Amino acid sequence: MSQHVIIVGGGITGCMTAMELIQHGYRVTIVERNQIASQTSGESSWAGAGLVFPLLPWMYRDAVSHLALAGANLYPSICEQLLNATGIDPELTPCGMMIRPPFDEKVALQWCHYNQVTYEKIGDNLLLPQVSQVRNPRLLQALKQWLILHGATLLENTQLLPIQEKNQLDSWETSTGETLHADTFVVTSGAWSYELLKQTAATLNIKPMRGQILLYQLPTDTLPHILYQDGFYMLQRRDGHVLAGSTLEDVGFDTGTTESARMEMQAKAEAMLPELKDSPILKHWSGLRPGTTDNLPTISQHPSIANLYLNTGHFRYGVTMAPASAKIVTSLIMGKPPLLEPMPYRCDAITVQRGVVHD
Repeated sequence: MSQHVIIVGGGITGCMTAMELIQHGYRVTIVERNQIASQTSGESSWAGAGLVFPLLPWMYRDAVSHLALAGANLYPSICEQLLNATGIDPELTPCGMMIRPPFDEKVALQWCHYNQVTYEKIGDNLLLPQVSQVRNPRLLQALKQWLILHGATLLENTQLLPIQEKNQLDSWETSTGETLHADTFVVTSGAWSYELLKQTAATLNIKPMRGQILLYQLPTDTLPHILYQDGFYMLQRRDGHVLAGSTLEDVGFDTGTTESARMEMQAKAEAMLPELKDSPILKHWSGLRPGTTDNLPTISQHPSIANLYLNTGHFRYGVTMAPASAKIVTSLIMGKPPLLEPMPYRCDAITVQRGVVHD
Protein backbone atom coordinates (compact mmCIF):
# COMPACT_ATOMS: atom_id res chain seq x y z
CA MET A 1 0.00 0.00 0.00
CA SER A 2 1.31 3.50 -0.85
CA GLN A 3 2.32 5.92 1.88
CA HIS A 4 -0.61 7.86 3.31
CA VAL A 5 -0.29 11.64 3.68
CA ILE A 6 -2.78 13.84 5.53
CA ILE A 7 -2.84 17.45 4.35
CA VAL A 8 -4.26 19.92 6.86
CA GLY A 9 -5.95 22.70 4.92
CA GLY A 10 -7.93 22.58 1.69
CA GLY A 11 -7.04 25.90 0.08
CA ILE A 12 -5.15 26.25 -3.18
CA THR A 13 -1.80 25.45 -1.53
CA GLY A 14 -3.21 22.34 0.13
CA CYS A 15 -4.99 21.13 -3.00
CA MET A 16 -1.94 21.64 -5.21
CA THR A 17 0.23 19.85 -2.66
CA ALA A 18 -2.24 16.96 -2.72
CA MET A 19 -2.21 16.95 -6.53
CA GLU A 20 1.59 16.82 -6.63
CA LEU A 21 1.77 14.02 -4.06
CA ILE A 22 -0.85 11.92 -5.86
CA GLN A 23 1.11 12.25 -9.09
CA HIS A 24 4.10 10.81 -7.21
CA GLY A 25 2.11 7.79 -6.01
CA TYR A 26 1.03 8.87 -2.53
CA ARG A 27 -2.38 8.22 -0.99
CA VAL A 28 -3.76 11.57 0.18
CA THR A 29 -6.42 12.79 2.60
CA ILE A 30 -7.23 16.50 2.89
CA VAL A 31 -8.70 17.72 6.18
CA GLU A 32 -10.51 21.06 5.79
CA ARG A 33 -12.18 22.99 8.61
CA ASN A 34 -14.86 24.33 6.24
CA GLN A 35 -15.74 23.17 2.72
CA ILE A 36 -13.20 23.16 -0.09
CA ALA A 37 -14.01 25.86 -2.66
CA SER A 38 -16.60 27.36 -0.30
CA GLN A 39 -17.68 30.97 -0.77
CA THR A 40 -18.29 31.47 2.96
CA SER A 41 -15.13 30.06 4.52
CA GLY A 42 -13.16 33.32 4.81
CA GLU A 43 -10.17 31.63 3.21
CA SER A 44 -7.87 33.78 1.08
CA SER A 45 -7.79 31.04 -1.59
CA TRP A 46 -11.38 31.77 -2.53
CA ALA A 47 -11.57 35.43 -1.57
CA GLY A 48 -8.46 36.76 -3.33
CA ALA A 49 -8.25 38.27 -6.79
CA GLY A 50 -6.09 35.54 -8.35
CA LEU A 51 -3.10 37.58 -9.51
CA VAL A 52 -0.39 35.19 -10.69
CA PHE A 53 2.39 37.65 -9.94
CA PRO A 54 3.63 39.69 -6.96
CA LEU A 55 2.63 43.34 -6.76
CA LEU A 56 5.79 45.43 -7.23
CA PRO A 57 8.10 42.40 -6.85
CA TRP A 58 11.21 44.59 -6.74
CA MET A 59 10.05 45.71 -3.28
CA TYR A 60 10.43 42.18 -1.86
CA ARG A 61 13.33 39.90 -1.04
CA ASP A 62 14.59 37.79 -3.93
CA ALA A 63 13.25 34.58 -2.37
CA VAL A 64 9.68 35.88 -2.68
CA SER A 65 9.92 36.82 -6.35
CA HIS A 66 11.88 33.66 -7.26
CA LEU A 67 9.25 31.41 -5.71
CA ALA A 68 6.38 33.45 -7.16
CA LEU A 69 7.86 33.44 -10.68
CA ALA A 70 8.49 29.69 -10.41
CA GLY A 71 4.84 29.17 -9.50
CA ALA A 72 3.60 31.46 -12.27
CA ASN A 73 5.59 29.53 -14.86
CA LEU A 74 3.88 26.29 -13.82
CA TYR A 75 0.32 27.61 -14.12
CA PRO A 76 -0.28 27.12 -17.86
CA SER A 77 0.40 23.39 -17.75
CA ILE A 78 -1.55 22.91 -14.50
CA CYS A 79 -4.62 24.76 -15.76
CA GLU A 80 -4.55 22.82 -19.02
CA GLN A 81 -4.32 19.57 -17.07
CA LEU A 82 -7.24 20.56 -14.84
CA LEU A 83 -9.43 21.63 -17.77
CA ASN A 84 -8.76 18.41 -19.67
CA ALA A 85 -9.48 16.22 -16.64
CA THR A 86 -12.48 18.03 -15.15
CA GLY A 87 -14.00 20.27 -17.82
CA ILE A 88 -13.72 23.21 -15.41
CA ASP A 89 -11.77 26.16 -16.83
CA PRO A 90 -9.73 28.05 -14.19
CA GLU A 91 -9.64 30.94 -16.69
CA LEU A 92 -5.92 31.55 -16.63
CA THR A 93 -5.67 34.79 -18.61
CA PRO A 94 -2.37 36.42 -19.69
CA CYS A 95 -3.75 39.95 -19.51
CA GLY A 96 -0.63 41.80 -18.39
CA MET A 97 -0.33 44.31 -15.55
CA MET A 98 -0.15 48.07 -16.00
CA ILE A 99 1.65 49.81 -13.12
CA ARG A 100 1.02 53.52 -12.73
CA PRO A 101 3.25 55.91 -10.79
CA PRO A 102 4.43 56.30 -8.13
CA PHE A 103 7.09 53.56 -8.35
CA ASP A 104 10.87 53.49 -8.55
CA GLU A 105 11.41 53.12 -12.29
CA LYS A 106 15.14 52.49 -12.09
CA VAL A 107 14.78 49.70 -9.54
CA ALA A 108 11.80 48.23 -11.42
CA LEU A 109 13.64 48.03 -14.74
CA GLN A 110 16.74 46.58 -13.10
CA TRP A 111 14.57 43.88 -11.53
CA CYS A 112 12.92 43.10 -14.89
CA HIS A 113 16.29 42.77 -16.61
CA TYR A 114 17.75 40.56 -13.88
CA ASN A 115 14.72 38.25 -13.78
CA GLN A 116 14.23 38.24 -17.56
CA VAL A 117 10.70 39.67 -17.25
CA THR A 118 9.41 41.42 -20.36
CA TYR A 119 8.24 45.02 -19.92
CA GLU A 120 7.06 48.01 -21.95
CA LYS A 121 7.24 51.67 -21.01
CA ILE A 122 4.01 53.45 -21.94
CA GLY A 123 4.44 57.07 -20.96
CA ASP A 124 5.05 57.09 -17.22
CA ASN A 125 3.42 53.67 -16.86
CA LEU A 126 5.11 50.27 -16.82
CA LEU A 127 3.38 47.35 -18.56
CA LEU A 128 4.37 43.79 -17.71
CA PRO A 129 2.60 41.99 -20.59
CA GLN A 130 3.22 38.40 -19.46
CA VAL A 131 1.48 38.71 -16.09
CA SER A 132 -1.60 36.50 -15.76
CA GLN A 133 -4.66 36.24 -13.58
CA VAL A 134 -6.57 33.09 -12.65
CA ARG A 135 -10.15 32.86 -11.43
CA ASN A 136 -9.33 31.32 -8.10
CA PRO A 137 -12.86 30.07 -7.17
CA ARG A 138 -12.91 28.07 -10.42
CA LEU A 139 -9.32 26.98 -9.87
CA LEU A 140 -10.35 25.59 -6.48
CA GLN A 141 -13.40 23.88 -7.99
CA ALA A 142 -11.23 22.28 -10.67
CA LEU A 143 -8.63 21.17 -8.13
CA LYS A 144 -11.31 19.65 -5.91
CA GLN A 145 -12.83 17.74 -8.81
CA TRP A 146 -9.40 16.54 -9.99
CA LEU A 147 -8.61 15.25 -6.51
CA ILE A 148 -11.91 13.37 -6.30
CA LEU A 149 -11.31 11.82 -9.72
CA HIS A 150 -7.83 10.70 -8.62
CA GLY A 151 -8.88 9.04 -5.39
CA ALA A 152 -8.15 11.66 -2.75
CA THR A 153 -10.19 11.53 0.45
CA LEU A 154 -11.71 14.90 1.39
CA LEU A 155 -12.71 15.35 5.03
CA GLU A 156 -14.59 18.64 4.98
CA ASN A 157 -16.11 20.48 7.96
CA THR A 158 -13.51 18.75 10.13
CA GLN A 159 -11.68 20.77 12.79
CA LEU A 160 -8.36 19.50 14.16
CA LEU A 161 -7.11 20.17 17.67
CA PRO A 162 -3.66 21.71 18.31
CA ILE A 163 -1.01 19.01 18.52
CA GLN A 164 1.47 18.45 21.36
CA GLU A 165 5.24 18.31 21.08
CA LYS A 166 6.53 14.81 20.19
CA ASN A 167 9.14 13.13 18.01
CA GLN A 168 6.72 11.34 15.68
CA LEU A 169 3.13 12.11 14.78
CA ASP A 170 1.09 8.91 14.47
CA SER A 171 -2.36 10.48 14.59
CA TRP A 172 -4.19 13.79 14.91
CA GLU A 173 -7.33 14.35 16.96
CA THR A 174 -10.38 16.19 15.66
CA SER A 175 -12.56 18.50 17.73
CA THR A 176 -15.27 15.82 17.75
CA GLY A 177 -13.01 13.13 19.22
CA GLU A 178 -12.14 11.28 16.03
CA THR A 179 -8.56 10.07 15.55
CA LEU A 180 -7.00 10.40 12.09
CA HIS A 181 -4.00 8.21 11.25
CA ALA A 182 -1.38 8.67 8.52
CA ASP A 183 2.29 8.10 7.78
CA THR A 184 3.04 11.75 7.05
CA PHE A 185 1.30 15.05 7.74
CA VAL A 186 1.52 18.42 5.94
CA VAL A 187 0.14 21.68 7.36
CA THR A 188 -1.14 23.98 4.61
CA SER A 189 -3.75 25.80 6.70
CA GLY A 190 -2.63 29.37 6.07
CA ALA A 191 -3.73 31.85 8.73
CA TRP A 192 -4.84 29.03 11.02
CA SER A 193 -1.44 27.26 11.05
CA TYR A 194 -0.12 28.97 14.16
CA GLU A 195 -3.07 27.83 16.27
CA LEU A 196 -2.53 24.20 15.25
CA LEU A 197 1.22 24.22 15.94
CA LYS A 198 1.63 26.69 18.82
CA GLN A 199 2.29 23.92 21.38
CA THR A 200 5.17 22.48 19.33
CA ALA A 201 8.70 23.68 18.56
CA ALA A 202 7.64 25.25 15.25
CA THR A 203 8.30 28.99 15.33
CA LEU A 204 5.70 30.41 12.97
CA ASN A 205 5.37 34.15 12.68
CA ILE A 206 1.93 33.86 11.06
CA LYS A 207 -1.19 35.84 11.84
CA PRO A 208 -4.42 36.54 9.94
CA MET A 209 -4.51 39.71 7.85
CA ARG A 210 -7.91 40.68 6.46
CA GLY A 211 -8.33 41.86 2.89
CA GLN A 212 -11.58 43.38 1.57
CA ILE A 213 -12.54 43.49 -2.13
CA LEU A 214 -15.32 45.07 -4.19
CA LEU A 215 -17.03 43.58 -7.24
CA TYR A 216 -18.46 45.50 -10.22
CA GLN A 217 -19.75 44.61 -13.68
CA LEU A 218 -18.64 46.42 -16.83
CA PRO A 219 -18.68 45.56 -20.54
CA THR A 220 -16.03 42.99 -21.33
CA ASP A 221 -12.58 44.29 -22.33
CA THR A 222 -13.14 47.59 -20.51
CA LEU A 223 -10.02 46.85 -18.48
CA PRO A 224 -7.60 44.95 -20.76
CA HIS A 225 -4.81 44.77 -18.14
CA ILE A 226 -4.57 44.37 -14.40
CA LEU A 227 -4.27 47.95 -13.19
CA TYR A 228 -2.11 48.80 -10.16
CA GLN A 229 -1.46 52.14 -8.51
CA ASP A 230 -0.16 53.05 -5.07
CA GLY A 231 -1.15 49.85 -3.25
CA PHE A 232 -4.50 49.36 -5.03
CA TYR A 233 -5.29 47.02 -7.94
CA MET A 234 -8.16 46.29 -10.29
CA LEU A 235 -8.75 43.51 -12.78
CA GLN A 236 -11.53 42.28 -15.04
CA ARG A 237 -12.68 38.70 -15.53
CA ARG A 238 -13.64 37.30 -18.92
CA ASP A 239 -17.35 37.76 -18.13
CA GLY A 240 -16.92 41.47 -17.34
CA HIS A 241 -16.76 41.31 -13.55
CA VAL A 242 -14.28 43.82 -12.13
CA LEU A 243 -12.52 43.21 -8.81
CA ALA A 244 -11.09 46.17 -6.90
CA GLY A 245 -9.01 45.98 -3.75
CA SER A 246 -7.69 45.30 -1.39
CA THR A 247 -7.28 46.32 2.22
CA LEU A 248 -4.61 44.98 4.57
CA GLU A 249 -5.98 44.87 8.13
CA ASP A 250 -4.66 43.34 11.35
CA VAL A 251 -8.00 42.44 12.98
CA GLY A 252 -7.48 38.83 14.04
CA PHE A 253 -9.89 36.25 12.64
CA ASP A 254 -12.65 38.78 11.92
CA THR A 255 -13.92 38.08 8.39
CA GLY A 256 -16.46 40.90 8.38
CA THR A 257 -16.57 43.88 6.02
CA THR A 258 -16.70 47.57 6.94
CA GLU A 259 -18.44 50.56 5.45
CA SER A 260 -15.31 52.69 5.82
CA ALA A 261 -13.28 50.24 3.72
CA ARG A 262 -16.09 50.08 1.17
CA MET A 263 -16.14 53.86 0.75
CA GLU A 264 -12.35 54.13 0.58
CA MET A 265 -12.03 51.37 -2.04
CA GLN A 266 -14.92 52.76 -4.06
CA ALA A 267 -13.26 56.19 -4.21
CA LYS A 268 -9.94 54.67 -5.32
CA ALA A 269 -11.61 52.46 -7.92
CA GLU A 270 -13.58 55.34 -9.46
CA ALA A 271 -10.49 57.55 -9.54
CA MET A 272 -8.51 54.87 -11.39
CA LEU A 273 -11.36 53.82 -13.69
CA PRO A 274 -13.93 56.62 -14.16
CA GLU A 275 -16.32 54.20 -15.94
CA LEU A 276 -17.19 52.82 -12.50
CA LYS A 277 -18.82 56.05 -11.27
CA ASP A 278 -22.22 55.00 -12.58
CA SER A 279 -21.80 51.31 -11.74
CA PRO A 280 -23.26 49.76 -8.60
CA ILE A 281 -21.14 47.64 -6.28
CA LEU A 282 -22.41 44.09 -6.78
CA LYS A 283 -20.62 42.49 -3.86
CA HIS A 284 -18.25 43.29 -1.02
CA TRP A 285 -16.37 40.50 0.76
CA SER A 286 -13.23 39.75 2.72
CA GLY A 287 -10.71 36.95 3.26
CA LEU A 288 -7.92 36.22 5.71
CA ARG A 289 -4.34 36.01 4.46
CA PRO A 290 -1.62 34.25 6.48
CA GLY A 291 0.45 37.32 7.29
CA THR A 292 4.21 36.87 7.62
CA THR A 293 7.31 39.04 7.74
CA ASP A 294 8.43 40.07 4.22
CA ASN A 295 5.86 37.72 2.62
CA LEU A 296 8.20 34.79 3.34
CA PRO A 297 6.50 31.39 3.63
CA THR A 298 7.60 28.42 5.68
CA ILE A 299 8.27 25.37 3.47
CA SER A 300 10.12 22.87 5.59
CA GLN A 301 10.16 19.77 7.75
CA HIS A 302 8.95 20.47 11.29
CA PRO A 303 11.98 21.18 13.52
CA SER A 304 11.22 18.34 15.96
CA ILE A 305 8.42 16.15 14.57
CA ALA A 306 10.07 14.01 11.91
CA ASN A 307 7.02 13.17 9.78
CA LEU A 308 5.35 16.59 9.89
CA TYR A 309 5.93 19.15 7.12
CA LEU A 310 4.95 22.79 6.77
CA ASN A 311 3.82 24.56 3.60
CA THR A 312 2.21 27.70 4.87
CA GLY A 313 2.47 31.45 5.49
CA HIS A 314 2.50 32.65 1.86
CA PHE A 315 0.80 35.94 2.87
CA ARG A 316 -0.44 37.80 -0.24
CA TYR A 317 0.94 35.39 -2.84
CA GLY A 318 -0.37 31.95 -1.91
CA VAL A 319 -2.04 31.51 -5.30
CA THR A 320 1.11 32.53 -7.15
CA MET A 321 3.50 30.46 -5.07
CA ALA A 322 1.30 27.36 -4.67
CA PRO A 323 2.56 25.24 -7.61
CA ALA A 324 6.25 25.69 -6.78
CA SER A 325 5.60 25.29 -3.04
CA ALA A 326 3.82 22.01 -3.72
CA LYS A 327 6.83 20.70 -5.62
CA ILE A 328 9.20 21.78 -2.85
CA VAL A 329 7.32 20.11 -0.01
CA THR A 330 6.75 16.95 -2.08
CA SER A 331 10.47 16.78 -2.74
CA LEU A 332 11.11 17.14 1.00
CA ILE A 333 8.77 14.26 1.77
CA MET A 334 10.47 12.13 -0.85
CA GLY A 335 13.83 12.81 0.79
CA LYS A 336 15.56 14.53 -2.09
CA PRO A 337 18.99 16.14 -1.49
CA PRO A 338 19.07 19.56 0.20
CA LEU A 339 19.95 22.81 -1.49
CA LEU A 340 23.54 23.57 -2.29
CA GLU A 341 22.88 27.21 -1.49
CA PRO A 342 20.72 28.37 1.45
CA MET A 343 17.55 30.32 0.64
CA PRO A 344 16.01 32.99 2.92
CA TYR A 345 12.75 31.03 3.20
CA ARG A 346 12.71 27.57 4.68
CA CYS A 347 13.21 25.27 1.74
CA ASP A 348 15.40 22.20 1.76
CA ALA A 349 14.61 20.34 -1.42
CA ILE A 350 14.43 22.33 -4.63
CA THR A 351 16.54 25.20 -5.92
CA VAL A 352 14.40 28.10 -7.11
CA GLN A 353 16.36 30.50 -9.32
CA ARG A 354 14.85 33.26 -11.49
CA GLY A 355 11.46 31.61 -11.70
CA VAL A 356 12.61 28.10 -12.61
CA VAL A 357 12.00 25.06 -10.42
CA HIS A 358 14.87 22.56 -10.56
CA ASP A 359 13.89 19.10 -9.33
